[in-house]
Amino acid sequence: MTKLVLGPVLSYRGGAEQGIWKITALIGIAEQDSIPVLACDGTVRPAPVELLRQGGCVFLRYDLSCEQEATERKVAYSISGVTQEWEFSIPANNTAPRMAYVSCNGSSEDINKTENMMLKGRSINDVWTDLLYNHDKSLRPASLAIDKEQLWHDGQRHDTNAQRFHLLVMGGDQLYSDSIWYDLKPLKAWHELPRDKRLKWGVSATLDQQLSDYYINLYKGRWLNPKRPSWDGNTKGLDAALAMASIPTIMMWDDHDIFDGWGSYHPDMQQCPVFQRMFYHARRAFWVMQMQHPVHLLPQPPLRNPAVQPDTPIFAPIRWHQVLQADPLALPIFDDQPGFSFAHTIGPVSLLVADLRTERGFRQVMGPDTYRAIKQWLAALESPVSNPAIGCQHMLFISSVPVIHPKLLPAEIALDNFGTDDVMNSLADDLKDHWTNRDHEGERKQLLEILQQTARDKRIRVTIVSGDVHVAAWGVSYRKDVVNADNWSQINQLTSSAVVHPSLVTLPQRLLLMTLNSCAKSRQEIDINLVADMMQFPAANSYLKAARNWLALEVDTSAGPANIKLWASWRCEAVANFSNHLLAISSVQG
Repeated sequence: MTKLVLGPVLSYRGGAEQGIWKITALIGIAEQDSIPVLACDGTVRPAPVELLRQGGCVFLRYDLSCEQEATERKVAYSISGVTQEWEFSIPANNTAPRMAYVSCNGSSEDINKTENMMLKGRSINDVWTDLLYNHDKSLRPASLAIDKEQLWHDGQRHDTNAQRFHLLVMGGDQLYSDSIWYDLKPLKAWHELPRDKRLKWGVSATLDQQLSDYYINLYKGRWLNPKRPSWDGNTKGLDAALAMASIPTIMMWDDHDIFDGWGSYHPDMQQCPVFQRMFYHARRAFWVMQMQHPVHLLPQPPLRNPAVQPDTPIFAPIRWHQVLQADPLALPIFDDQPGFSFAHTIGPVSLLVADLRTERGFRQVMGPDTYRAIKQWLAALESPVSNPAIGCQHMLFISSVPVIHPKLLPAEIALDNFGTDDVMNSLADDLKDHWTNRDHEGERKQLLEILQQTARDKRIRVTIVSGDVHVAAWGVSYRKDVVNADNWSQINQLTSSAVVHPSLVTLPQRLLLMTLNSCAKSRQEIDINLVADMMQFPAANSYLKAARNWLALEVDTSAGPANIKLWASWRCEAVANFSNHLLAISSVQG
């Protein structure tokens, strides 16, 4: 028997433009065990690539790539020594994939305590279970009563032997590492020191190894929790592990993948030895586990430009095409940027996945080289203007933190004056994280203008997809000087959060929710002609929906290639079951 310590975790690697659905599968096994064989549709796949060997485990990446065909199809795969088999779906050639989006797969509390965190009788995995019930009808118990939304999808997908989703987009906080401050005694001791001593405190070789092991072990414990039903058991665990084994993922990190508030503390704290070594090891674990790249290919963290003020970290760019040229299954990371931003184009849909953490500082979200790389990719994007036959019709900008969200300016001002760098208990970093923070307003305007210029010049619809804030929400940005008939300037933002973390449930959080809903009524004047509005959440009586949730993103091309429609459908946890909240976003006209 093969005992998996992690995985399988599927990852989408691109290739749709060549009619190839490039998929990899990550697994972890004990170092002394034999390398298992992976078979896909009965065909043995090549030997895996070793990504990392550490802590008595070895982490392997297999190639499951398949050709796309004229119709969508399911592919089964198995691992020798594991009795369970898994399936994933491949969309038809040149068609848009059906996607699910999630964020915040964990909790700031210890994962074993989360079950008791005021979930009103719900369990940690109830939202994952609902997503999987919607993805694959065979997972549902026969006694499960479904609603009319699920019934409609059954008729469209499941009754034709199809699964609902081709991709699972995970927008940040794929795990919560904040427990590191409590679990590692040297970090607890560091936290109790006066601030001036914390800034100078060195990291010993012993602690450095503890940090490295801790981040790797987090993925093992959180992504394939030892308490879940075994892959070899009779009962399947309807959780993140099964979802990531059944739907190819697209992942980008956020702060909790490093630790809460990374990048939004004071510059001297960000540069202290403890913070820097924690970032080093979190980045290394993210590279292997979420991006599925061999550890030896990861360059050192980019060097800082010493001539730039410390509150705006400008780093040397990395020649990613040279780093990854020997890996045919590497992600398409933009060249000459310090971070991990990348993009995919799949039929009429493109996903631009932005790294908002590598370069984040007190006054900055992304640096100039990343913006240059993004604009270079956007300039080369095929669209209805350049290629009506196969051009992108709808671009999704994946932003881990919402670009359009209610502003809390009085709280920002107060916490700027009285906030702390307390990594265990600070609100200042949460507000500083937001695109709407006054220190990021100029950069937010820059980002929206880049996206709107792309929409105007390419004649494509741009939509922002985000998470992080533990509510579901809908916002829109647009230009007041653009006539309604030419609607390219309307950029919708769809916020979905969280899939595991409890929503705003405590009394202070409910008071915050009331304040946010009140602030959401006010239009945000970003520039003389550029504005942002929070919209009434579909089928709700508020702007922010305080419930755990996930989001379906499905493209309707029935009206022809020039008039595609994106259906966004939130599934929100309710007292008895789940509620549906639908929104349709049409393509740019003219």
